[in-house]
Amino acid sequence: MLPTAHRPSSPRPSSSRIAATLIVRNEERCLARCLDSVAPFVDRMVVLDTGSTDGTVAIAKAAGAEVHHLAWPDDFAEARNHVLACADADWNLMLDADEWISAGGEDLRRWCSGPPRLGAVCIENSVDGSAHPTRSWLPRLLPRGAYYEGRVHEQVISSLPRANTPIHVGHDGYLSAQKARKIDRNYRLLERELAAQPDNPYLLFQLGMEAQARRDLPTACDYLERALATAPRDAGWRHPLVTSAMTLMTYMGRRDEALALADAEFPHWPQSPDYFYVLGDILFDRALADPAQAIGHWLPLAQVAWERCLAIGERPDLDGSVAGRGSYLAQQSLDIVRSQLATLAA
Repeated sequence: MLPTAHRPSSPRPSSSRIAATLIVRNEERCLARCLDSVAPFVDRMVVLDTGSTDGTVAIAKAAGAEVHHLAWPDDFAEARNHVLACADADWNLMLDADEWISAGGEDLRRWCSGPPRLGAVCIENSVDGSAHPTRSWLPRLLPRGAYYEGRVHEQVISSLPRANTPIHVGHDGYLSAQKARKIDRNYRLLERELAAQPDNPYLLFQLGMEAQARRDLPTACDYLERALATAPRDAGWRHPLVTSAMTLMTYMGRRDEALALADAEFPHWPQSPDYFYVLGDILFDRALADPAQAIGHWLPLAQVAWERCLAIGERPDLDGSVAGRGSYLAQQSLDIVRSQLATLAA
């Protein structure tokens, strides 16, 4: 539990001052981009430096941010709570240096004029080798009194309801050039958290995703399967957990398990183009492995799955969704399977 002295203060009447809050270390590559994108929409920018040895601090000051310092505590929640206390604002837009506001900033003040709630912003994550970002909805617009728990992949603690905001944020921290220096750190911190909470499904999910990024696919699969066993049905991150596990099992040749998982999850994702897109991939993979039943069974089922994607359309509101799975990516896959069926039938 966070010590009371380090928690942001309780809500109080005020004129709704908005602060952008960041924790940084050696971010001269991208910090100016982040601060320039948010400066027009907030009253203050508050940066907590945790030991930079490059030009980060000078860049932050030149952009108009106030800079505070804290020795890195090896705990993201502690650092985020510290910068929230430094800001002491009515609303805090929590950003990372490798992020930037790409849309919706002009609606920030209007949204903050409403009742206190946790504001989820759409993080659009650039991915190596793909022009299609993955989308995560994370509570980043926090009213006074909300705080964080968790050494890494920290989560917001508040009894307030959560609502999506119009704000979209670009993120390039998952590209390999940026990810390399963070991946071992995050994995180590997650392992420490899991040692204290060995059955926490969220930690298991995050470890699975980190193991996949390290290309340790058997370990990733194990963590994701353990997470699936106890993940709450209503957890916002269950959607990327399911689609990631289905994809990874298929990639590893575990076709029967991937299909069994897809069958079990079928009733729960009737309006997810991502689920049906990955299901189509599983069925197409089965067709390649079982050509005797390809034309009469597997390929027609894959066609139905990808047609369902187009019927649903894009769902950017779903956590972990991938742009295009409800439109052009599904159409491309559908064109391929229709061509295969026409060729095999000729």
